[in-house]
Amino acid sequence: MNRRAKTALVLALVAVVGMAFRVSWNALSDVARAIGADGTAATLYPFVVDGLMALALVAALVLTNEARRFALRVLAAYTLASLVLNYVHGLLPELHAESIDWTRLADWDPANWALVLLATSLPVGSIYFGSDLVAKVLHHKPPIELTAQESAQTAANRSTPEQGEPPVEQEPTREVDSSPTVLIEAIEARPQLVAAAESTRPRRATGRVPAAARSIRPIRTDAELLGEARSLTESWPVEKLTGEGIRKALRTSPAKARIVREALKAERERDEAAAVAG
Repeated sequence: MNRRAKTALVLALVAVVGMAFRVSWNALSDVARAIGADGTAATLYPFVVDGLMALALVAALVLTNEARRFALRVLAAYTLASLVLNYVHGLLPELHAESIDWTRLADWDPANWALVLLATSLPVGSIYFGSDLVAKVLHHKPPIELTAQESAQTAANRSTPEQGEPPVEQEPTREVDSSPTVLIEAIEARPQLVAAAESTRPRRATGRVPAAARSIRPIRTDAELLGEARSLTESWPVEKLTGEGIRKALRTSPAKARIVREALKAERERDEAAAVAG
C-alpha cells in the first residue's frame, strides 16, 4: 500500500471515530445531567469516558508485556462502561428531553444504584488510570534491536565454544608394547633423548644466579633413577608403587616417576612369572 492510500485510510478512520464519538457524546452527556452534572460537566463527561478509551488504545500500541495488558484491560473496561450507559440512554425516553433534571436511571433500586455508581466513578477512574498509563508510556524503554552489522560483530566476538564449532578430532594413539624388555630398553635409551632435548631447549634469560642459590644435586639419568627406585621400593608392596609415591621418594618430576613406576612393575611381573615357571 502506497503512502497516499495509507493517508486516505487514516483520514477515513478518523472521520468514522469522530462520528461515533458524536453519537456517544449525546448519550453520555444526557446521562451526566441525569446524575446531577451541570451544563459544563455534562459537556466534558463524554471526553472523560471515550477520551480515556482513545488514550488506552494508544498506550497499548506503545507499551509491551504486562504494561500493554494493563492498557488493554483499561480499554476493555471503559468500552464496556460506555456501552452500558449508551444502552441505558436508549431505554429511558425521559433522558431525551430538552431539559433534563435529576432522574432515575432504572426503576429497580439496586439497578439504579449500580448505574449511578458506575456513572459517577468513571471520572475518578479516568484520573487514576489515565495518570498511570501516561506514566507507563513516559517511562517505557523500547527494546534495542541490533543492526545486521552489530549482530555480525557480536557473533565474531564470541569465543569458539559459543559459536558451536565442532571439536577437533584427536589423532589415534599408537599402541605401545608394554613388555618388560621393551620398557627397560626405552629407559636405558631415554637419557640420550633427555640430554638432546635439554640441549636444544631455549633457556629464558633471568640473570646470573648466585652461587649460593644454585642446586648442588646432579642431574640423574633414568637408569640412575631406576636403580635408586629399586633399592628404595624393594620392600614396597605392588599397590604402593604409584607415580606420586615414587616421585616423592626420588624427588623427581611426575613424568620420570611414571616411567620408573612402569619399569618397576614390569620387573616385578617378570620376576613373579620366572618364580612360577621355576
